[in-house]
Amino acid sequence: MMKIAVVTACPSGIANSVIAAGLMEKAAAELKLTANIECQSTVMPVKALTAVQIKEAECIVIAANTAVDTTRFKGKKVYQSGIDACLADPKAFLEQALAKASELKNVQTVVASSEPVAEVASGAKKIVAITACPTGVAHTFMAAEALDEEGKRQGHSIKVETRGSVGAKNQLTAEEIAAADLVVIAADIEVDLSRFDGKKLYKTSTGLALKKTSQELEKAFSTATVYKHEGSSASEGQKQEKTGAYKHLMTGVSHMLPLVVAGGLAIALSFVFGIEAFKEEGTLAAALMTIGGGSAFALMVPVLAGFIAFSIADRPGLAPGLIGGMLASSTGAGFLGGIVAGFLAGYSAKFIADNLKLPQSMEALKPILIIPLLSSLVTGLIMIYIVGGPVSAAMNGLTDFLNNMGSANAVLLGIILGSMMCFDLGGPVNKAAYTFGVGLLASQTYAPMAAIMAAGMVPALGMGLATFLAKRKFNASEAEAGKASFVLGLCFISEGAIPFAARDPMRVIPSCMVGGALTGALSMLFGAKLMAPHGGLFVLFIPNAITPVLMYLVAIAAGTIVTGVTYAFLKKSDEEQLVAATAK
Repeated sequence: MMKIAVVTACPSGIANSVIAAGLMEKAAAELKLTANIECQSTVMPVKALTAVQIKEAECIVIAANTAVDTTRFKGKKVYQSGIDACLADPKAFLEQALAKASELKNVQTVVASSEPVAEVASGAKKIVAITACPTGVAHTFMAAEALDEEGKRQGHSIKVETRGSVGAKNQLTAEEIAAADLVVIAADIEVDLSRFDGKKLYKTSTGLALKKTSQELEKAFSTATVYKHEGSSASEGQKQEKTGAYKHLMTGVSHMLPLVVAGGLAIALSFVFGIEAFKEEGTLAAALMTIGGGSAFALMVPVLAGFIAFSIADRPGLAPGLIGGMLASSTGAGFLGGIVAGFLAGYSAKFIADNLKLPQSMEALKPILIIPLLSSLVTGLIMIYIVGGPVSAAMNGLTDFLNNMGSANAVLLGIILGSMMCFDLGGPVNKAAYTFGVGLLASQTYAPMAAIMAAGMVPALGMGLATFLAKRKFNASEAEAGKASFVLGLCFISEGAIPFAARDPMRVIPSCMVGGALTGALSMLFGAKLMAPHGGLFVLFIPNAITPVLMYLVAIAAGTIVTGVTYAFLKKSDEEQLVAATAK
């Protein structure tokens, strides 16, 4: 009996790949062939073809619409085609494969199209990449891992530098950058690109790099353009990197966040000695309050504004941004005024840099003298005479409303914030809610941040609980992901639920939002307050960082149980999904 080996793969790794594997097995049996099948799936354990199976196979059949590693098949008779042909008439497809297969030479990785391909030139490339997200925790490292695994799976050499909350790790060297065929920047904040001048560069977000890794790498190879670094002025081919208001805001938030964490925890430590102990001069409580409230929190708004401006206009925007942020603080405009000041400073500095023409002999003065001075004057005067008063009034009104709102309003706000935190698991909506809570900490409004962190823990905790409650519905890889997700949830890393949401978004996201809304509502109802915007349950080790502790834990547990039970009920097993997909 003739032996063959079959590989099926589709971009999602769900329906088509699994269905094609089943059809190929049935067709092979009808043709009296012995078939070993490798189904590249994200919902089922992948049983890769062994070296013995490949050696014994008289023909290798690849039905795929995504990248497949073909190096292991060198010298074998191979037939490659898109997966659609296999689904239409599997028996005829297999007969055609046996008839048209030819020896494969000098190959690496291919993406099959609708037409069969017998031989493809080596496509191994050298890739360098950078990942960075606003908090510098989950998305940064998960995107890096996804890019690294996918790059190697496709047969490329890849190195990924992570720019997380602890600084740059796995840093790229000048030699590695010089040798690279492609640079991939997966970042939600602004990163310095000057060292990539003259290299083919592709920009994407950490979310896309994590969820659509294969497609993004393919897009990078096909659409990357040569990057030309021109300091504060973007080249025609790279203008889009300086135009995203969301990215500029997230760059500011990213640099502000360590100040918020350090300041909030220092304030919480001062409360260990009594809620009003800091009022007594010369005491340790007073010193801690000076460090946290008098210094760290005082720098929050200037740093936020400064790095928003830096993201827009590069270094010339930093000084006017910091000055504008300090004016926002001194006029009482708070974090809202800081955001306005950051964008004012950034765009005014960029406008001056792009439009002010000077003799070559004076050009060097622009970034260190002329742009900072003129932009600072523009930003400062607008903040003092136009923006400061109205924004200060709006900020005071918002603070008073939040501090004095009734139970019904508090619960409604908690539902909204909780749902936002669970909607896109670290995406723009999640970050909008998070930024709102972080900004309010500067005005000593701590309840929204408590609801936000509690709700943000629910998705990952809920997915972990679901894998425990409905073990039979989850395959081995999902069960392992559930364990990791639970730990990430404890750390306030919502992204732990992303592997589940990517596979089953229509069930996972509503389940998470229901649980998150409940947790947010309960947190606000209980009057919970949080001094630091990150750390998850580990912040409990800092006395008074969270109050009241017991009811806060009740809120988190309630949302987790709702999410876990809901998804455990809605989840379909692999077998049920396969039956449903086949029926369609």
